[in-house]
Amino acid sequence: MKLDADDFELFGLPRRQAQDRAQIDARWKALQGEVHPDRFAAHGGAAQRLAMQWAVRVNEAFQRLKDPLRRAAYLCELHGEAVEAEDNTAMPAEFLMQQMAWREALDDADDAVTVDALNEEVLARRRQLFVELETTVDLRKDWPAAAQQVRALMFVERFVHDLDRRLEALGQ
Repeated sequence: MKLDADDFELFGLPRRQAQDRAQIDARWKALQGEVHPDRFAAHGGAAQRLAMQWAVRVNEAFQRLKDPLRRAAYLCELHGEAVEAEDNTAMPAEFLMQQMAWREALDDADDAVTVDALNEEVLARRRQLFVELETTVDLRKDWPAAAQQVRALMFVERFVHDLDRRLEALGQ
């Protein structure tokens, strides 16, 4: 293992969006077993510090790889297309109109049934966007388009959290 390997290389996975979560989890457990600092207790402080660096590196890679959105952003970065979500919020007009319609629908919703219906609509759209993202990354390898799709999904994820909070406030 190389400390400077990318996450996919570290986990022995192909550089693609489509991944088997069970395989990521199993590889994480195996890597943690190899690098856990407790395994190096008898080897002295330097070995334990190095093991701690490895454990942190493996955990960081796991956090990126297990989350489809973070994985996609990471793939974009590996291919020279930073997502830059903080600086680049430009979105297609159709997407922005959909966001505004959802926001208005949430503002107007006064019961859990209405919010739940909106939640189902948004979750269905999110699933569709992830399928489109997987195609863009794995088949087309269109990194600028993938970065834009990641930014769009970040908007959708924030809205899903808003829906969850609203449902929670309504007692759902």
